[in-house]
Amino acid sequence: MVFSSHIFLFYFLPLSLLFYYCTPVRWKNSILTGISYVFYGWSNPLFTLLMFASTLVDYFCGLIISSSETGRESRRKIALSVSIVSNLSLLGFFKYTGFVLESYNQLFALVGAADVDPAPVLRFLLPLGISFYTFQSMSYTIDVYRGEARAIRNFPDFACFVAMFPQLVAGPIIRFQEVADQLAVRVHSSEKFARGVAFFSLGMAKKVLLANPCGKIADLTFSAGSLHWLDSWYGIVAYSFQIYFDFSGYSDMAIGLGLMFGFVFAKNFDSPYRSASITEFWRRWHISLSTWLKQYLYIPLGGNRRGTTRTAINLAIVMLLGGLWHGASWNFVIWGAFHGILLGVERGFGRKPLYFFLPKFLRVGVTFILVLIAWVFFRADSFTIAFDYLASMFGIGVVPQTSLLLKGMIYTPYYLFAMAAGALVIWWMPQSWDWSRKLTPAKAVTVLLVLLVSVAVLSMQSYNPFIYFNF
Repeated sequence: MVFSSHIFLFYFLPLSLLFYYCTPVRWKNSILTGISYVFYGWSNPLFTLLMFASTLVDYFCGLIISSSETGRESRRKIALSVSIVSNLSLLGFFKYTGFVLESYNQLFALVGAADVDPAPVLRFLLPLGISFYTFQSMSYTIDVYRGEARAIRNFPDFACFVAMFPQLVAGPIIRFQEVADQLAVRVHSSEKFARGVAFFSLGMAKKVLLANPCGKIADLTFSAGSLHWLDSWYGIVAYSFQIYFDFSGYSDMAIGLGLMFGFVFAKNFDSPYRSASITEFWRRWHISLSTWLKQYLYIPLGGNRRGTTRTAINLAIVMLLGGLWHGASWNFVIWGAFHGILLGVERGFGRKPLYFFLPKFLRVGVTFILVLIAWVFFRADSFTIAFDYLASMFGIGVVPQTSLLLKGMIYTPYYLFAMAAGALVIWWMPQSWDWSRKLTPAKAVTVLLVLLVSVAVLSMQSYNPFIYFNF
């Protein structure tokens, strides 16, 4: 089920809120868990069995780790290992089996081993949100092991933490210690609910009014083959707008829904395209994932405690795995490696970019260009398409006459207006987090108008799931 759909807006959400607020306090987590399982199993009920299995394993592992605090360390390590291995195995099996087998076949084809039979490539339907809830559930047992969180003994409460539908499918990744107290006691107020509606409405507008039209431009340019250099830059800027408004819009909607149910989630985006360096970009983009990778991968690898060279290597490893987390494709690995190299270089210069001597507005511009180049690999379906697109961006290659037809399709007033509005929001408008902090009557009217316009436009659009549903 998609937040930006009529069935969610007019049926699922109102009924969920009705059931939730009519339920006594002691049962609210249980009813929210049930609602979340209905939401998650809407497209495929079998997906709920995987999530329940992951939840059950981590719940008991957390109890074993907690009960063995004064006992043998071996029991705690075994329980932690079971949690990590089971979650990574679940993720690896469904997400990377086909990728590994394809890479195996390509390797032997590359070296000319004709006598080696290709492995049959197995395809599995990727369960929605598996990359998110496995990381979230696994972080719980790690935090309990480290003594940073207390094990939860009420299974419905833990199941609520894992399955909570506002952020289940595409994040943000919530660490247990961030909501542990809220699972026990949280405040439900009209002010919190109103801010939640504002967050949700603004997120809906980002998705429907900005991300979707920008995505149409990106689809047209990436499927066109050879392009004029201006069209290719226009297309990749459109994709950068699409993925930002799509994902930050989802995060806003998730935060808003959380507020409606009494939960306060952390900010997940902080105007990343205003960054003056790649290091700053990763402090502002997908903050929950960056924090997760830092806490559970970068720091255990040694962080920045073992010298500049080892720090650069650690950053490269984290970004490579971060790229692979996004999808089973070498394109994502290249995307992660590109960012890892840039982060390593900046760390060598004291967390400053090579262009640190430029005025800030130029540093922001150069950083944005580097991010755009990396987005080419993220968006392209193959190496060939990615390199052809980069060649077009830098004026290499023959531009066919059919490109004139493309211009008439991507430079329509509607698309140009969406791009201009997107640029205005990205580099000038206040963030949803700040704007909605204090709602005035004028802001309330604005929220209502934005929601009505978004719903009206949504009725004219086809099915359009969020980009991060694929991850």
